[in-house]
Amino acid sequence: MDIEYKYNSSITASQFIALLEASTLAERRPTENIECIQGMLDNANLTYTAWLGEKLIGIARCVTDFHYCCYLSDLAVDANLQHSGIGKKLISLCADKTEATCKLVLLASPAANGYYPKIGMNHMDRCWVLAPEQSLS
Repeated sequence: MDIEYKYNSSITASQFIALLEASTLAERRPTENIECIQGMLDNANLTYTAWLGEKLIGIARCVTDFHYCCYLSDLAVDANLQHSGIGKKLISLCADKTEATCKLVLLASPAANGYYPKIGMNHMDRCWVLAPEQSLS
């Protein structure tokens, strides 16, 4: 399999949505909201994509300061190609773009929760989320 990895390569909202759907991550992303999806792409500052010919088959989309924290917001690999090392390679490429002092942080989907310890990531118990429909009390 001849997979090409691209750094900060421009992709369309349609390509991103198709990959989210092919990876099952679409269940937890606002794929019906094109403006939100486009904003997710436009405002990520560290992205690696995986391509099989002209087809987008993987993405690692991050928001980072490159020195202290890198939030890996989306890691998606086409379900037909999972378990072939693409996700691990995408994570590694993102980590390599940051400084040695930078932590990579992500929130795992329920289906992928068992994957991350297998590749050497540490589980952390503390994460707090303020959803858009919530307000601080």
